[in-house]
Amino acid sequence: MTKKFPHTYVIVFTIIILAAITTWLVPAGEFNRQILETNGNKREVIQTDSYHQVEQQPQTWQIFSAFYKGFVRSPKIIVFILILGGAFWILNESKAIDAGVDSFLKKSQKLEKFWVFNKLGVNNIIITLMMLMFSFFGAVFGMSEETIAFVIIFVPLAVSMGYDSIVGVCMCFIGAGIGFAGCMLNPFTLGIAQEIAGLPLFSGIEYRVIIWIVVNIVGIGYVLRYAAKIKKNPKKSIVYAEDEYWRNHHSQANTDLRQSSLTKTWIAYVLVFAATLIYAVMMPMNSIKVGQSAFVIPLLPVLSILFAVFGYISARKSMQYFVLNLLMFTIAYLMAGVMGFDWSLMEIAALFFTMALVAGLAMGKGPNDITKLFVAGAKDIMSAALVVGLAGGIIVILEDGKVIDTILHGISKSMIGMGKVATLSVMYAFQSALNMVITSGTAKAALIMPILRDISEMIGLSKQATVTAFHIGDGFTNLITPTSGVLIGVLEIARVPFNKWFKWAWPLILILTIVGFLLLIPTVTMKLNGF
Repeated sequence: MTKKFPHTYVIVFTIIILAAITTWLVPAGEFNRQILETNGNKREVIQTDSYHQVEQQPQTWQIFSAFYKGFVRSPKIIVFILILGGAFWILNESKAIDAGVDSFLKKSQKLEKFWVFNKLGVNNIIITLMMLMFSFFGAVFGMSEETIAFVIIFVPLAVSMGYDSIVGVCMCFIGAGIGFAGCMLNPFTLGIAQEIAGLPLFSGIEYRVIIWIVVNIVGIGYVLRYAAKIKKNPKKSIVYAEDEYWRNHHSQANTDLRQSSLTKTWIAYVLVFAATLIYAVMMPMNSIKVGQSAFVIPLLPVLSILFAVFGYISARKSMQYFVLNLLMFTIAYLMAGVMGFDWSLMEIAALFFTMALVAGLAMGKGPNDITKLFVAGAKDIMSAALVVGLAGGIIVILEDGKVIDTILHGISKSMIGMGKVATLSVMYAFQSALNMVITSGTAKAALIMPILRDISEMIGLSKQATVTAFHIGDGFTNLITPTSGVLIGVLEIARVPFNKWFKWAWPLILILTIVGFLLLIPTVTMKLNGF
């Protein structure tokens, strides 16, 4: 009899139990907190010399309330996943994504006749460019949760290209994760960490660009090597059985893009164009932020004009073309919102929800049909939302048990007396391990950077090196830990079991972690600009 690997829920609940046991074994303690303004926002950070023991708070029956508290702690990601599931279920009803994938692949295959594309491989170029794009987004504005929305696009694309769902996940999620670790201008980790450390914002970018390039070469190279193996024999994929869903879903799709357009498609076009035009008139000039730099450009007017043109062309061709065009502009407005208007998950969820309603109208669906489709999609994705709430229960148990600060205090004490390289190594290892408990880069920066900053000052270690250890360590292990709500959401949508993802991903994460450590050594041993 084949021994079954535990379900993701079982794995996460087991970790909750282990966390509860920890609250019995580790003395309870706390640091005092203070409010610090970073990048214009007020954040609560610890006072490094204020640790004191408090009354023990061992967790017992609380393991059963952790599920509830986890939901309360992670409502943004949970609601985002549910809305996304409903929105894309409506979108998938149009078969526009499947039709777009077919059209994209047919056009890309024509490039094989050119020597350069034939030599490098069109599919290799597509994978590389997609991963680089998401890596850039991760490095510049910390793309993470947003990748959940792209999984539904890239997984069917990867399967249709002859690969598997793992390659589809890598194209967006791994790409963004690599960029998050490279962290050239990420305000959520690098910006906050440097602010707390007392460093000029985004200083030392020259070496961080080198870090970003190196980790991309390693990460993308690994994925391309795996993709080539699967392309040669798709049955070698460990998720070949699970990908049957995507293969059937695509093969049954109506990919005829020459259907007559519906009258309601034109109504949808007019409504969307009117909305984009109103906002373009209200906000004719927009400030787009990239790191410390800001560019004032007429972004919304340009997007409105582009939608007017391409929306008209697509609506004339077919309903599917129009819905595809609608999806592309939804993504464009997502990028504009994040980089120009400080959008969070709430605004992004509202954007996709609006897209779904417009797509339903363009298909000629009535209010009742759109509602039924949305509920069906939310129901289909419910398992992802549930496991995100369950994973949030882990940090709840550790926080309520008052042991997190004790662990931080113990680690900080263990570093005293070490050399610079050894201290930096411990910082990096600790940060990488801490991802198992706290997955938010912003939260970790506010929690541990005051301690790491003080340790750096005590031993004469460059604070830039300390910040670099923090942001590299924050990136890689997040891509494999079962406590990450984003990872679990991505895998559930892609229909990749966590155990199979872990089996595939751990060699890549190990390699990236080692490369990250090697990239840290020059920050101590060499004279680097900004360090």
